[in-house]
Amino acid sequence: MLDALIRFSLQQRMLVAAVACLLTAVGVWQSVQLPIDVFPDLNRPRVVILTEAPGMAPEEIETLITVPLETAMNGAAGVEHVRSSSGIGISVVYVEFAWGTSVMTDRQVVAERLQSIRDQLPPGITPQLAPAASIMGQILVMAMWNDRADVTPMQLRTAADWILSQRLRAIPGVSQVIVMGGERRQYQVLADPVRLQRFGVTLQQVEAAAAAAGASGTGGYLDKQNAEEMLVRVTGRVQSADDLRSTVVAMQGSRSVTIGDVAEVREGAQVKRGDSAAFVRQSAEDSDAAWSGGPAVMLTITKQPGADTRKVTELVLHATRQL
Repeated sequence: MLDALIRFSLQQRMLVAAVACLLTAVGVWQSVQLPIDVFPDLNRPRVVILTEAPGMAPEEIETLITVPLETAMNGAAGVEHVRSSSGIGISVVYVEFAWGTSVMTDRQVVAERLQSIRDQLPPGITPQLAPAASIMGQILVMAMWNDRADVTPMQLRTAADWILSQRLRAIPGVSQVIVMGGERRQYQVLADPVRLQRFGVTLQQVEAAAAAAGASGTGGYLDKQNAEEMLVRVTGRVQSADDLRSTVVAMQGSRSVTIGDVAEVREGAQVKRGDSAAFVRQSAEDSDAAWSGGPAVMLTITKQPGADTRKVTELVLHATRQL
């Protein structure tokens, strides 16, 4: 058999050479197309449940939220281990499934279990599934800062939240973009106790009016007794601080009391819990070169399980250069 194979190869040199070249070309092409990562794929099928409960202590988080979630996840199809972490105002539950299961199917199993225990959780508490990200999927960290100080930290954070992160999330293979640092823009209503007493308005009324100011809705239809109908809309979404100032809090006879009558409304920064900074040497070749940087807005990009790290990184950098 071996002699016949050798004899055939010697007689059909061109055919053997062509097949060898073809196999070599296919192997080179496949090696270029294979996904590349820093480490082997160690991603165990896992679903993470995040639950925010502002103001709750870790003991309350564990008793009222974490334990019911763990109890509901134990015994679900394919679940092997359930771990959790309870902190100030947040609960994190890790649900690990058997090897070989589909992450998307596992997320559906967890979502069905969450629906069955929503009534057991405190009012206003809604568990959320974290994005399907790789365990070692943090592929890139970016920073935004301005040395000239002509752009405020609030403007940097707004650009990162509404422009850069939205563009990066649309890239195939990107699972999550975490933004940290800067100042988050918000409308602040600072009630004046003297004016509240003068107009006979309570702080609870101001809070309720401010909360309802950003709502839009529908009022149904008006039948014009013919072939036409008129759509009724309630357009109450706040677009500026002036819209919030003109929101009615209460009626005193024929006069309306607005938020602007009893409080100061302004744009300000949300209370910070932590911050971030970045520094880079102005010349990478000169060890004595000055450093540039300072307080910055950081963006951490996480890839999806199975995504090509090199390809996703190139797409992220290309999108950043376009912006």
